Amino acid sequence: MSTVELTKENFDEVVSANDFVLIDFWASWCGPCRTFAPVYEKAANRHSDLVFAKVDTEAQPELAAAFNIQSIPTLMVVRENVAVYAQPGALPEPALEDIIGQARDLDMEKVHQSVSEQQAAQQQAGGNQPPGPSDPAV
Repeated sequence: MSTVELTKENFDEVVSANDFVLIDFWASWCGPCRTFAPVYEKAANRHSDLVFAKVDTEAQPELAAAFNIQSIPTLMVVRENVAVYAQPGALPEPALEDIIGQARDLDMEKVHQSVSEQQAAQQQAGGNQPPGPSDPAV
């Protein structure tokens, strides 16, 4: 399967409609992004049951800002509408495969429970304030 180009118009639909989405935040001028692109494409072909998506940070600055992307390439893994991994850097093939394996092995029931507990604790601590970039829970 080839990768899906994410835009601010289709992002929510694609992520909500799929239980497992990998997102590569990239830009055409970025050398490490160009190095990572074939590794990402190969993984997309190997894991046809997963959605591999790309966000061009130059064309979609709103998405990059929404996820606080400060370095590219950045890989994000979203399982069941929860970002379970986000890390900048061009990954070699074995590292990408390891991340995919770890994300597949996650007990999503526990992840959702943890997210619920964090949200409840934040509401008790400070009302309905969303967590900020320096919040350790983010």
